[in-house]
Amino acid sequence: MPYAAAAAEIRFLLTHVAGYAAVAATDRFAEATPDLIDAMLTEMARLADQVLAPLNRVGDLNPARLDNGVVRTPPGFAAGLRACADAGLNGLTADPAYGGLGLPQTLSAAVHDMLSGACMALELAPLLTMGHIEALQHHASDEIKAMYLPPLIAGDWTGTMNLTEPQAGSDVGALTTRADPAGDGTFRITGRKIFITWGDNDCAANVCHLVLARLPDAPPGTKGISLFLVPKFLPDAGGAPGVRNALRVARLEHKMGVHGSPTAEMAFEGAIGWIVGPPGGGMAAMFTMMNNARLGVAMQGIGVAEAAFQAARAYANQRVQGGGPIIGHADVRRMLGAMQADILAARAIALTCAVAIDLGAAGDVQAQARAAFLTPIAKAFGTDVGHDVAHLAIQVHGGAGFIEDTGVAQYARDVRITPIYEGTNGIQALDLVGRKLADGGTAAWALLDQVAVDCPGLAPQVNGLRRATALLLARPVADRGAVAVPFLRAWARVLGAWAHTLAAATGDAGRGRLAAFYSQHLLPEADAKLAEVMHGALGGLTVDDFAD
Repeated sequence: MPYAAAAAEIRFLLTHVAGYAAVAATDRFAEATPDLIDAMLTEMARLADQVLAPLNRVGDLNPARLDNGVVRTPPGFAAGLRACADAGLNGLTADPAYGGLGLPQTLSAAVHDMLSGACMALELAPLLTMGHIEALQHHASDEIKAMYLPPLIAGDWTGTMNLTEPQAGSDVGALTTRADPAGDGTFRITGRKIFITWGDNDCAANVCHLVLARLPDAPPGTKGISLFLVPKFLPDAGGAPGVRNALRVARLEHKMGVHGSPTAEMAFEGAIGWIVGPPGGGMAAMFTMMNNARLGVAMQGIGVAEAAFQAARAYANQRVQGGGPIIGHADVRRMLGAMQADILAARAIALTCAVAIDLGAAGDVQAQARAAFLTPIAKAFGTDVGHDVAHLAIQVHGGAGFIEDTGVAQYARDVRITPIYEGTNGIQALDLVGRKLADGGTAAWALLDQVAVDCPGLAPQVNGLRRATALLLARPVADRGAVAVPFLRAWARVLGAWAHTLAAATGDAGRGRLAAFYSQHLLPEADAKLAEVMHGALGGLTVDDFAD
């Protein structure tokens, strides 16, 4: 069974669960009517199904490679990226002043869901470029915007983000890449960055890097980090790619999955760059890119989960054992039910987060707080669901799932990166119990109040979350880490039940059955996770218990 983008399901959730109508009702997004969103979803679903999906296996079997200093992407990827650009993907949410469409982040999230299910390795390129565009829009000078945004939005150039160094992964403050002033308004960037997604390619005329680096007089830690724009080719006076900059791909990583996506180690050897934002403002500027990228990664997990579920459902209906299709076995239906129920829950949470982002952009302060609170939940839960569903798809296939020819193993390999990059899911949980509770729980209480009104039947779980949240607020932030992950998971489980309740309220019998399955088989996990939170410590385990 070929992949089919879940456009109809997304439309349903936007209408009945995530509350997209409130976005269309704002002055900021008044032109993004439900009819326009529906038309865009239809076009992007066609792109996913007809253009990207056929490239998924191609990219897996023909990995990106470094050939005499040139990055070669898989066959068909250049045409696929061009089709994405021609469909307006790069400029979907970008400023119309530079050629963008100015549409809501909600649409962008929905589109990345569909494209990731089709071919995540290729989808990564526009995802990074769109984040790059957003960072420039918010923080770059007018001159940089005028030079770089039009070709990035048009899809002629691609963009990356360069944070990680060999000694500085999640501890970004430990980075050592230097930015030395050249005396003419430019800087010379020197250092190495690793794990750079789509760090180079043979598809675009130019590759633009956003690089975190330190000025000579910068203080230690994250406060001393600035952001620089460093292009592969220096634009000439007319904006065309000109002289090659002093940067190169030192190597491409040999990865577990997403083989078609070139993941590079980048060497900057006195490369010319321009500062983006103020000195020392690098982390603030990069987080503009990262926050929405985290939602994009959530959609990757959900999109791959959708593709894996579709494959497992088709196999269960076709595979005959013991006189009939294996769908007749209750345990197979249990696995498919868990897959489908969790996909709906994760997708609804992520789209609700996207709606809050758009309402916040339109000026709703409470929505801004809700978006910030939901982002780590959406990222962690969406990618965990991607991982779990992909592995269940293998289980449904049995021995055939362990054979690469069936294709489902690729989903498990590809999606495995999503709980790791853009901040590991453990870091998302720490963010939730730290920065996202720094308001004294205001955003958490408001969200729980809404769930309680919409879903009276969830009172036990809602009250459990209230107690757990109050308990964490009474502790120093440093003491919350041991229970951060179960706390986030409990929130996700309750918010998933909220979504299923709203979906079932439409009267659709199938959605009612799925909601009942979620309530009976998946929601109980919330009680177990809340029990972990209330116990607090790690049973007395210390560092010494894990000494070599």
